[in-house]
Amino acid sequence: MAHNEAVDVVLVGAGIMSATLAVLLKELDPAIKLEVVELMDSGAAESSNPWNNAGTGHAGLCELNYTPQATDGTVDIKKAVHINTQFEVSKQFWSYLTKKGTFGSCKSFISPVPHLSFVQGDDGVSFLKERFKTLSKHHAFSDMEYTEDKAKMAEWMPLMMPGRPADEVVAATRVMNGTDVNFGALTNQLLQHLTSAPDAQVKYCKRVTGLKRNNGGWTVSIKDVNSGNTREVDAKFVFLGAGGAALPLLQASGIEESKGFGGFPISGQWLRCDNPEVVKHHQAKVYSQAAVGSPPMSVPHLDTRVVDGKKSLLFGPYAGFTTKFLKHGSFMDLPMSVRAGNIGPMLAVAKNNMDLTKYLVSEVMQSMEQRLESLRRFYPLAKAEDWRLEVAGQRVQIIKKDPKKGGVLQFGTELVAAKDGSLAALLGASPGASVTVSIMLELIEKCFPNKAHGEWAAKLAEIFPAREKVLETDAALYRKINAHNNVALELVEASNETESYA
Repeated sequence: MAHNEAVDVVLVGAGIMSATLAVLLKELDPAIKLEVVELMDSGAAESSNPWNNAGTGHAGLCELNYTPQATDGTVDIKKAVHINTQFEVSKQFWSYLTKKGTFGSCKSFISPVPHLSFVQGDDGVSFLKERFKTLSKHHAFSDMEYTEDKAKMAEWMPLMMPGRPADEVVAATRVMNGTDVNFGALTNQLLQHLTSAPDAQVKYCKRVTGLKRNNGGWTVSIKDVNSGNTREVDAKFVFLGAGGAALPLLQASGIEESKGFGGFPISGQWLRCDNPEVVKHHQAKVYSQAAVGSPPMSVPHLDTRVVDGKKSLLFGPYAGFTTKFLKHGSFMDLPMSVRAGNIGPMLAVAKNNMDLTKYLVSEVMQSMEQRLESLRRFYPLAKAEDWRLEVAGQRVQIIKKDPKKGGVLQFGTELVAAKDGSLAALLGASPGASVTVSIMLELIEKCFPNKAHGEWAAKLAEIFPAREKVLETDAALYRKINAHNNVALELVEASNETESYA
Protein backbone atom coordinates (compact mmCIF):
# COMPACT_ATOMS: atom_id res chain seq x y z
CA MET A 1 0.00 0.00 0.00
CA ALA A 2 1.35 3.45 -0.99
CA HIS A 3 2.28 5.79 1.83
CA ASN A 4 0.54 9.17 2.12
CA GLU A 5 2.51 12.31 1.38
CA ALA A 6 3.90 13.79 4.60
CA VAL A 7 4.39 17.44 5.55
CA ASP A 8 4.91 19.27 8.82
CA VAL A 9 2.01 21.72 8.33
CA VAL A 10 -1.15 21.92 6.22
CA LEU A 11 -2.88 25.31 6.11
CA VAL A 12 -6.44 25.41 4.75
CA GLY A 13 -7.36 28.62 2.92
CA ALA A 14 -5.06 31.02 1.05
CA GLY A 15 -6.20 34.22 2.78
CA ILE A 16 -4.35 36.66 5.01
CA MET A 17 -4.42 34.34 8.05
CA SER A 18 -2.84 31.25 6.43
CA ALA A 19 -0.40 33.34 4.37
CA THR A 20 0.80 35.15 7.50
CA LEU A 21 1.15 31.98 9.58
CA ALA A 22 2.93 30.09 6.78
CA VAL A 23 5.49 32.89 6.23
CA LEU A 24 6.03 33.27 9.99
CA LEU A 25 6.63 29.54 10.46
CA LYS A 26 9.05 29.51 7.52
CA GLU A 27 10.98 32.45 9.01
CA LEU A 28 11.19 30.67 12.38
CA ASP A 29 12.16 27.30 10.88
CA PRO A 30 13.40 27.44 7.23
CA ALA A 31 13.46 23.59 7.13
CA ILE A 32 9.74 23.27 7.89
CA LYS A 33 7.72 21.57 5.12
CA LEU A 34 4.29 23.07 4.54
CA GLU A 35 1.39 23.17 2.10
CA VAL A 36 -1.38 25.74 1.71
CA VAL A 37 -4.62 24.34 0.24
CA GLU A 38 -7.12 26.74 -1.38
CA LEU A 39 -10.56 26.02 -2.87
CA MET A 40 -10.54 28.98 -5.28
CA ASP A 41 -8.15 29.40 -8.22
CA SER A 42 -6.17 32.24 -6.57
CA GLY A 43 -5.17 33.59 -3.17
CA ALA A 44 -7.22 36.20 -1.26
CA ALA A 45 -10.41 35.39 -3.19
CA GLU A 46 -12.78 35.67 -0.20
CA SER A 47 -12.56 38.01 2.84
CA SER A 48 -8.98 39.14 2.09
CA ASN A 49 -9.96 40.46 -1.36
CA PRO A 50 -9.70 44.30 -1.32
CA TRP A 51 -13.34 44.80 -2.35
CA ASN A 52 -14.60 42.35 0.28
CA ASN A 53 -13.43 44.47 3.24
CA ALA A 54 -12.93 48.17 4.04
CA GLY A 55 -9.13 47.97 4.04
CA THR A 56 -8.95 49.96 7.26
CA GLY A 57 -5.66 49.37 9.00
CA HIS A 58 -7.62 48.93 12.24
CA ALA A 59 -5.71 50.78 14.95
CA GLY A 60 -8.59 52.02 17.12
CA LEU A 61 -8.03 55.58 15.84
CA CYS A 62 -11.51 56.17 14.41
CA GLU A 63 -13.71 53.15 15.22
CA LEU A 64 -16.17 54.38 17.85
CA ASN A 65 -17.46 50.89 18.75
CA TYR A 66 -14.00 50.06 20.19
CA THR A 67 -14.50 52.74 22.89
CA PRO A 68 -17.85 52.05 24.61
CA GLN A 69 -19.34 54.67 26.91
CA ALA A 70 -20.58 53.66 30.37
CA THR A 71 -23.81 55.00 31.90
CA ASP A 72 -21.78 57.47 33.99
CA GLY A 73 -20.35 59.00 30.78
CA THR A 74 -16.83 57.57 31.07
CA VAL A 75 -15.28 56.00 27.96
CA ASP A 76 -13.44 52.68 28.14
CA ILE A 77 -10.37 52.80 25.87
CA LYS A 78 -8.84 49.35 26.69
CA LYS A 79 -9.96 47.70 23.45
CA ALA A 80 -8.83 50.61 21.25
CA VAL A 81 -5.39 50.65 22.90
CA HIS A 82 -5.05 46.87 22.53
CA ILE A 83 -6.05 46.88 18.84
CA ASN A 84 -3.69 49.81 18.21
CA THR A 85 -0.72 47.92 19.63
CA GLN A 86 -1.73 44.74 17.79
CA PHE A 87 -1.66 46.68 14.52
CA GLU A 88 1.80 47.96 15.47
CA VAL A 89 2.88 44.30 15.85
CA SER A 90 1.55 43.61 12.32
CA LYS A 91 3.56 46.60 11.05
CA GLN A 92 6.71 45.19 12.71
CA PHE A 93 6.31 41.96 10.73
CA TRP A 94 5.69 43.76 7.43
CA SER A 95 8.65 46.08 8.14
CA TYR A 96 10.89 43.07 8.83
CA LEU A 97 9.86 41.40 5.54
CA THR A 98 10.21 44.61 3.53
CA LYS A 99 13.75 45.13 4.88
CA LYS A 100 14.74 41.65 3.68
CA GLY A 101 14.67 43.00 0.14
CA THR A 102 13.08 39.88 -1.40
CA PHE A 103 9.52 40.63 -0.29
CA GLY A 104 8.60 43.35 -2.78
CA SER A 105 7.30 46.87 -2.33
CA CYS A 106 5.24 47.85 0.71
CA LYS A 107 3.59 50.59 -1.41
CA SER A 108 1.57 47.88 -3.18
CA PHE A 109 -0.37 47.07 -0.01
CA ILE A 110 -0.22 49.94 2.54
CA SER A 111 -0.93 53.66 2.05
CA PRO A 112 -1.13 56.58 4.47
CA VAL A 113 -4.76 57.72 4.86
CA PRO A 114 -5.99 59.91 7.78
CA HIS A 115 -8.52 58.27 10.15
CA LEU A 116 -11.43 60.47 11.29
CA SER A 117 -14.44 60.03 13.57
CA PHE A 118 -17.54 62.09 12.79
CA VAL A 119 -20.63 62.50 15.00
CA GLN A 120 -23.95 64.33 14.79
CA GLY A 121 -26.23 65.64 17.56
CA ASP A 122 -25.60 66.69 21.16
CA ASP A 123 -25.21 63.13 22.50
CA GLY A 124 -22.75 62.21 19.75
CA VAL A 125 -20.70 65.35 20.36
CA SER A 126 -20.51 64.85 24.13
CA PHE A 127 -19.43 61.20 23.58
CA LEU A 128 -16.74 62.15 21.04
CA LYS A 129 -15.44 64.93 23.30
CA GLU A 130 -15.12 62.50 26.24
CA ARG A 131 -13.54 59.86 23.97
CA PHE A 132 -10.98 62.40 22.73
CA LYS A 133 -10.22 63.60 26.26
CA THR A 134 -9.54 60.04 27.48
CA LEU A 135 -7.79 58.63 24.39
CA SER A 136 -5.48 61.58 23.70
CA LYS A 137 -3.85 61.10 27.13
CA HIS A 138 -2.51 57.73 25.92
CA HIS A 139 0.77 57.79 23.98
CA ALA A 140 -0.71 55.77 21.08
CA PHE A 141 -3.32 58.49 20.49
CA SER A 142 -1.44 61.65 21.51
CA ASP A 143 -1.54 63.01 17.92
CA MET A 144 -5.37 63.03 17.83
CA GLU A 145 -7.06 66.36 17.04
CA TYR A 146 -10.63 67.34 17.99
CA THR A 147 -12.88 70.04 16.52
CA GLU A 148 -16.43 71.35 16.49
CA ASP A 149 -15.39 74.10 14.07
CA LYS A 150 -17.19 73.54 10.75
CA ALA A 151 -14.57 75.49 8.79
CA LYS A 152 -11.87 73.14 10.10
CA MET A 153 -14.05 70.10 9.34
CA ALA A 154 -14.46 71.41 5.78
CA GLU A 155 -10.64 71.29 5.50
CA TRP A 156 -10.48 67.78 6.97
CA MET A 157 -13.35 66.31 4.90
CA PRO A 158 -14.26 68.71 2.07
CA LEU A 159 -16.73 66.27 0.49
CA MET A 160 -18.82 65.88 3.63
CA MET A 161 -19.53 69.43 4.82
CA PRO A 162 -21.23 71.29 1.92
CA GLY A 163 -25.05 71.05 1.92
CA ARG A 164 -25.46 70.58 5.69
CA PRO A 165 -28.02 72.58 7.70
CA ALA A 166 -26.33 75.65 9.24
CA ASP A 167 -27.55 74.73 12.73
CA GLU A 168 -26.48 71.04 12.61
CA VAL A 169 -24.47 70.00 15.67
CA VAL A 170 -21.38 68.05 14.53
CA ALA A 171 -17.88 67.23 15.74
CA ALA A 172 -14.88 65.28 14.47
CA THR A 173 -11.51 63.90 15.50
CA ARG A 174 -8.60 63.26 13.17
CA VAL A 175 -5.40 61.22 13.32
CA MET A 176 -3.11 61.82 10.36
CA ASN A 177 -1.10 58.58 10.64
CA GLY A 178 -3.91 56.17 9.75
CA THR A 179 -3.58 53.65 6.91
CA ASP A 180 -5.46 51.95 4.11
CA VAL A 181 -4.35 48.35 3.58
CA ASN A 182 -4.97 46.25 0.47
CA PHE A 183 -5.10 42.88 2.26
CA GLY A 184 -5.49 41.08 -1.08
CA ALA A 185 -2.21 42.47 -2.41
CA LEU A 186 -0.51 41.78 0.93
CA THR A 187 -1.80 38.18 0.99
CA ASN A 188 -0.61 37.47 -2.55
CA GLN A 189 2.76 39.07 -1.80
CA LEU A 190 3.11 36.82 1.26
CA LEU A 191 2.16 33.74 -0.78
CA GLN A 192 4.66 34.63 -3.51
CA HIS A 193 7.37 35.15 -0.89
CA LEU A 194 6.44 31.82 0.69
CA THR A 195 6.65 29.78 -2.52
CA SER A 196 10.08 31.22 -3.35
CA ALA A 197 11.36 29.14 -0.41
CA PRO A 198 11.97 25.36 -0.63
CA ASP A 199 9.37 22.91 0.75
CA ALA A 200 6.54 25.45 0.64
CA GLN A 201 3.66 24.96 -1.77
CA VAL A 202 0.32 26.67 -2.43
CA LYS A 203 -2.19 24.46 -4.22
CA TYR A 204 -5.34 25.99 -5.72
CA CYS A 205 -8.71 24.48 -6.70
CA LYS A 206 -8.40 21.98 -3.84
CA ARG A 207 -11.13 21.15 -1.31
CA VAL A 208 -10.45 19.55 2.06
CA THR A 209 -12.97 16.71 2.34
CA GLY A 210 -11.78 14.95 5.47
CA LEU A 211 -9.73 15.35 8.67
CA LYS A 212 -8.77 12.22 10.57
CA ARG A 213 -6.51 11.74 13.58
CA ASN A 214 -3.42 9.62 13.01
CA ASN A 215 -0.39 8.86 15.17
CA GLY A 216 0.72 12.25 16.42
CA GLY A 217 -1.07 14.32 13.78
CA TRP A 218 -3.77 14.39 11.08
CA THR A 219 -4.54 12.77 7.76
CA VAL A 220 -6.04 15.45 5.50
CA SER A 221 -8.12 14.30 2.51
CA ILE A 222 -7.82 16.78 -0.36
CA LYS A 223 -9.94 16.70 -3.53
CA ASP A 224 -9.01 18.43 -6.79
CA VAL A 225 -12.21 20.27 -7.78
CA ASN A 226 -11.36 20.09 -11.50
CA SER A 227 -10.25 16.47 -11.91
CA GLY A 228 -12.12 14.97 -8.95
CA ASN A 229 -8.95 13.15 -7.83
CA THR A 230 -8.39 12.81 -4.08
CA ARG A 231 -5.10 12.46 -2.23
CA GLU A 232 -4.24 12.13 1.43
CA VAL A 233 -1.58 14.15 3.22
CA ASP A 234 -0.24 13.40 6.71
CA ALA A 235 0.50 16.55 8.70
CA LYS A 236 1.83 17.08 12.20
CA PHE A 237 -0.13 20.35 12.44
CA VAL A 238 -3.25 21.64 10.64
CA PHE A 239 -4.46 25.25 10.55
CA LEU A 240 -8.03 25.98 9.48
CA GLY A 241 -7.85 29.56 8.22
CA ALA A 242 -10.58 29.32 5.61
CA GLY A 243 -12.81 32.21 6.76
CA GLY A 244 -16.44 31.09 6.90
CA ALA A 245 -15.42 27.54 5.90
CA ALA A 246 -13.29 27.15 9.05
CA LEU A 247 -16.30 26.27 11.24
CA PRO A 248 -17.51 23.20 9.24
CA LEU A 249 -13.90 21.97 9.01
CA LEU A 250 -13.41 22.47 12.74
CA GLN A 251 -16.59 20.47 13.34
CA ALA A 252 -15.33 17.75 10.98
CA SER A 253 -12.14 17.43 13.06
CA GLY A 254 -14.23 16.30 16.04
CA ILE A 255 -11.87 17.87 18.58
CA GLU A 256 -13.41 18.41 22.01
CA GLU A 257 -12.73 22.16 21.85
CA SER A 258 -15.00 22.55 18.78
CA LYS A 259 -18.14 21.53 20.68
CA GLY A 260 -20.77 24.21 21.16
CA PHE A 261 -19.52 26.64 18.51
CA GLY A 262 -21.96 27.84 15.89
CA GLY A 263 -21.82 30.44 13.15
CA PHE A 264 -24.12 33.34 12.22
CA PRO A 265 -23.45 34.55 8.66
CA ILE A 266 -23.77 38.25 7.86
CA SER A 267 -23.34 39.49 4.32
CA GLY A 268 -22.53 43.02 3.29
CA GLN A 269 -22.66 45.51 0.45
CA TRP A 270 -20.92 48.80 -0.27
CA LEU A 271 -21.63 51.81 -2.41
CA ARG A 272 -18.52 52.41 -4.54
CA CYS A 273 -17.45 55.55 -6.39
CA ASP A 274 -14.64 55.60 -8.97
CA ASN A 275 -15.33 59.10 -10.35
CA PRO A 276 -11.95 60.89 -9.99
CA GLU A 277 -13.68 64.29 -9.68
CA VAL A 278 -15.45 63.07 -6.51
CA VAL A 279 -12.66 60.84 -5.19
CA LYS A 280 -10.06 63.65 -5.14
CA HIS A 281 -12.12 65.61 -2.56
CA HIS A 282 -12.04 62.87 0.09
CA GLN A 283 -8.70 61.69 1.42
CA ALA A 284 -9.71 59.95 4.66
CA LYS A 285 -11.47 57.07 6.35
CA VAL A 286 -14.37 58.64 8.26
CA TYR A 287 -16.22 56.44 10.78
CA SER A 288 -19.43 57.35 12.61
CA GLN A 289 -21.82 55.64 15.03
CA ALA A 290 -23.97 52.61 14.23
CA ALA A 291 -27.74 53.06 14.22
CA VAL A 292 -29.49 51.83 17.39
CA GLY A 293 -30.11 48.07 17.18
CA SER A 294 -27.64 47.46 14.36
CA PRO A 295 -24.57 45.20 14.72
CA PRO A 296 -21.05 46.63 15.22
CA MET A 297 -20.00 45.53 11.73
CA SER A 298 -22.58 47.99 10.29
CA VAL A 299 -20.88 51.13 11.63
CA PRO A 300 -21.20 53.55 8.67
CA HIS A 301 -17.98 54.86 7.16
CA LEU A 302 -16.86 56.70 4.03
CA ASP A 303 -13.44 55.45 3.00
CA THR A 304 -10.64 56.27 0.65
CA ARG A 305 -9.50 52.96 -0.88
CA VAL A 306 -6.21 52.49 -2.69
CA VAL A 307 -6.34 49.33 -4.81
CA ASP A 308 -3.69 48.59 -7.44
CA GLY A 309 -2.52 52.22 -7.33
CA LYS A 310 -5.99 53.63 -8.05
CA LYS A 311 -8.15 55.54 -5.56
CA SER A 312 -11.87 54.90 -5.05
CA LEU A 313 -14.41 55.66 -2.35
CA LEU A 314 -16.46 53.07 -0.45
CA PHE A 315 -19.47 53.83 1.72
CA GLY A 316 -21.27 51.35 3.94
CA PRO A 317 -21.42 48.63 4.86
CA TYR A 318 -25.04 47.71 4.32
CA ALA A 319 -25.56 44.48 6.22
CA GLY A 320 -27.56 41.56 4.91
CA PHE A 321 -28.42 37.96 5.68
CA THR A 322 -27.72 34.79 3.74
CA THR A 323 -27.17 31.21 4.86
CA LYS A 324 -23.84 31.02 2.97
CA PHE A 325 -20.61 30.94 5.01
CA LEU A 326 -18.51 32.11 2.04
CA LYS A 327 -19.28 34.55 -0.79
CA HIS A 328 -18.74 31.62 -3.17
CA GLY A 329 -20.33 29.15 -0.72
CA SER A 330 -23.57 27.15 -0.55
CA PHE A 331 -26.98 28.14 0.87
CA MET A 332 -26.76 24.85 2.82
CA ASP A 333 -23.72 26.09 4.84
CA LEU A 334 -25.76 27.31 7.84
CA PRO A 335 -28.19 24.35 8.13
CA MET A 336 -25.32 21.86 7.63
CA SER A 337 -23.39 23.48 10.52
CA VAL A 338 -26.09 22.61 13.09
CA ARG A 339 -24.95 19.85 15.48
CA ALA A 340 -26.28 18.31 18.68
CA GLY A 341 -23.55 20.21 20.56
CA ASN A 342 -24.39 23.66 19.19
CA ILE A 343 -28.13 23.61 18.53
CA GLY A 344 -28.83 24.94 22.06
CA PRO A 345 -26.56 28.00 21.74
CA MET A 346 -27.79 28.63 18.18
CA LEU A 347 -31.48 28.56 19.18
CA ALA A 348 -30.76 30.81 22.18
CA VAL A 349 -29.03 33.31 19.90
CA ALA A 350 -31.92 33.15 17.40
CA LYS A 351 -34.43 33.82 20.21
CA ASN A 352 -32.40 36.64 21.80
CA ASN A 353 -31.46 38.36 18.53
CA MET A 354 -34.78 38.68 16.70
CA ASP A 355 -34.19 42.44 16.39
CA LEU A 356 -30.87 41.81 14.66
CA THR A 357 -32.45 39.31 12.25
CA LYS A 358 -35.24 41.80 11.41
CA TYR A 359 -32.62 44.51 10.91
CA LEU A 360 -30.57 42.31 8.53
CA VAL A 361 -33.65 41.38 6.49
CA SER A 362 -34.69 45.06 6.27
CA GLU A 363 -31.18 45.95 5.06
CA VAL A 364 -31.43 43.32 2.29
CA MET A 365 -34.79 44.79 1.19
CA GLN A 366 -33.47 48.37 0.87
CA SER A 367 -33.77 50.14 -2.47
CA MET A 368 -30.84 51.99 -4.06
CA GLU A 369 -32.58 55.26 -3.12
CA GLN A 370 -32.71 54.22 0.56
CA ARG A 371 -29.01 53.36 0.45
CA LEU A 372 -28.23 56.74 -1.07
CA GLU A 373 -30.22 58.40 1.75
CA SER A 374 -27.78 56.82 4.26
CA LEU A 375 -24.85 58.04 2.18
CA ARG A 376 -26.26 61.59 2.10
CA ARG A 377 -26.15 61.76 5.90
CA PHE A 378 -22.38 61.61 5.35
CA TYR A 379 -22.13 63.30 1.97
CA PRO A 380 -25.21 65.53 1.49
CA LEU A 381 -24.54 66.38 -2.18
CA ALA A 382 -23.96 62.78 -3.36
CA LYS A 383 -25.28 62.06 -6.88
CA ALA A 384 -26.77 58.66 -7.66
CA GLU A 385 -24.90 58.32 -10.97
CA ASP A 386 -21.50 58.43 -9.22
CA TRP A 387 -22.18 55.35 -7.08
CA ARG A 388 -22.74 51.65 -7.72
CA LEU A 389 -23.40 48.66 -5.50
CA GLU A 390 -20.50 46.33 -4.67
CA VAL A 391 -21.09 43.02 -2.86
CA ALA A 392 -18.72 42.61 0.10
CA GLY A 393 -17.33 39.41 1.60
CA GLN A 394 -19.18 37.11 3.97
CA ARG A 395 -18.62 37.38 7.71
CA VAL A 396 -19.45 34.46 9.98
CA GLN A 397 -19.90 35.76 13.52
CA ILE A 398 -19.23 33.29 16.33
CA ILE A 399 -21.98 31.70 18.41
CA LYS A 400 -20.70 30.37 21.74
CA LYS A 401 -22.21 28.53 24.70
CA ASP A 402 -23.07 30.81 27.60
CA PRO A 403 -23.99 29.54 31.08
CA LYS A 404 -26.59 32.30 31.64
CA LYS A 405 -28.09 32.95 28.21
CA GLY A 406 -27.56 29.51 26.64
CA GLY A 407 -25.70 31.07 23.73
CA VAL A 408 -24.21 34.42 22.75
CA LEU A 409 -23.37 36.04 19.43
CA GLN A 410 -19.78 37.27 19.55
CA PHE A 411 -18.34 39.95 17.27
CA GLY A 412 -14.59 39.58 16.82
CA THR A 413 -12.19 36.69 16.34
CA GLU A 414 -11.58 33.51 18.31
CA LEU A 415 -8.71 31.06 18.11
CA VAL A 416 -9.79 27.47 18.84
CA ALA A 417 -6.98 24.94 19.35
CA ALA A 418 -6.84 21.24 20.16
CA LYS A 419 -5.45 20.43 23.60
CA ASP A 420 -2.39 18.73 22.09
CA GLY A 421 -1.69 21.71 19.80
CA SER A 422 -1.97 19.61 16.62
CA LEU A 423 -4.86 21.59 15.09
CA ALA A 424 -6.14 25.17 15.34
CA ALA A 425 -8.91 27.15 13.68
CA LEU A 426 -9.65 30.85 13.46
CA LEU A 427 -13.32 31.84 13.69
CA GLY A 428 -14.96 35.25 13.42
CA ALA A 429 -14.38 38.55 11.66
CA SER A 430 -13.28 42.18 12.18
CA PRO A 431 -10.69 43.47 13.07
CA GLY A 432 -9.17 40.13 11.99
CA ALA A 433 -6.98 41.10 9.02
CA SER A 434 -5.34 44.09 10.75
CA VAL A 435 -4.38 42.08 13.81
CA THR A 436 -3.55 38.83 11.98
CA VAL A 437 0.07 38.83 13.11
CA SER A 438 -0.86 39.04 16.82
CA ILE A 439 -3.40 36.25 16.39
CA MET A 440 -0.86 34.03 14.62
CA LEU A 441 1.74 34.73 17.33
CA GLU A 442 -0.86 33.67 19.90
CA LEU A 443 -1.41 30.49 17.86
CA ILE A 444 2.34 29.76 17.74
CA GLU A 445 2.61 30.20 21.53
CA LYS A 446 -0.44 27.97 22.07
CA CYS A 447 0.38 25.18 19.60
CA PHE A 448 4.22 25.26 19.60
CA PRO A 449 4.93 26.41 23.19
CA ASN A 450 8.29 24.64 23.60
CA LYS A 451 9.67 26.02 20.33
CA ALA A 452 8.21 29.52 20.85
CA HIS A 453 9.98 29.81 24.22
CA GLY A 454 12.99 27.78 23.10
CA GLU A 455 14.66 27.51 19.70
CA TRP A 456 12.40 30.12 18.04
CA ALA A 457 12.64 32.73 20.82
CA ALA A 458 15.66 34.61 19.45
CA LYS A 459 14.16 34.89 15.95
CA LEU A 460 10.82 36.05 17.38
CA ALA A 461 12.64 38.75 19.37
CA GLU A 462 14.48 39.85 16.21
CA ILE A 463 11.25 40.17 14.17
CA PHE A 464 9.23 41.65 17.05
CA PRO A 465 11.35 43.93 19.26
CA ALA A 466 8.21 44.89 21.23
CA ARG A 467 4.94 43.04 21.72
CA GLU A 468 1.51 44.45 22.64
CA LYS A 469 1.76 44.53 26.45
CA VAL A 470 4.96 46.59 26.53
CA LEU A 471 3.76 48.86 23.70
CA GLU A 472 0.62 49.61 25.73
CA THR A 473 2.64 50.90 28.69
CA ASP A 474 6.06 52.10 27.45
CA ALA A 475 5.51 55.43 25.67
CA ALA A 476 9.13 55.98 24.60
CA LEU A 477 9.46 52.48 23.14
CA TYR A 478 6.07 52.77 21.39
CA ARG A 479 7.14 56.02 19.70
CA LYS A 480 10.46 54.50 18.61
CA ILE A 481 8.86 51.34 17.16
CA ASN A 482 6.04 53.31 15.52
CA ALA A 483 8.48 55.77 13.91
CA HIS A 484 10.69 52.93 12.64
CA ASN A 485 7.73 51.02 11.17
CA ASN A 486 6.33 54.12 9.46
CA VAL A 487 9.67 54.77 7.75
CA ALA A 488 10.25 51.10 6.81
CA LEU A 489 6.75 50.91 5.27
CA GLU A 490 7.25 54.26 3.49
CA LEU A 491 4.29 55.83 5.29
CA VAL A 492 6.51 58.82 6.19
CA GLU A 493 9.86 60.04 4.95
CA ALA A 494 12.98 58.92 6.81
CA SER A 495 14.81 61.17 9.23
CA ASN A 496 18.04 60.42 11.10
CA GLU A 497 16.30 59.60 14.38
CA THR A 498 14.03 56.94 12.92
CA GLU A 499 16.42 54.66 11.10
CA SER A 500 16.69 51.83 13.57
CA TYR A 501 15.22 50.45 16.76
CA ALA A 502 18.55 50.92 18.54
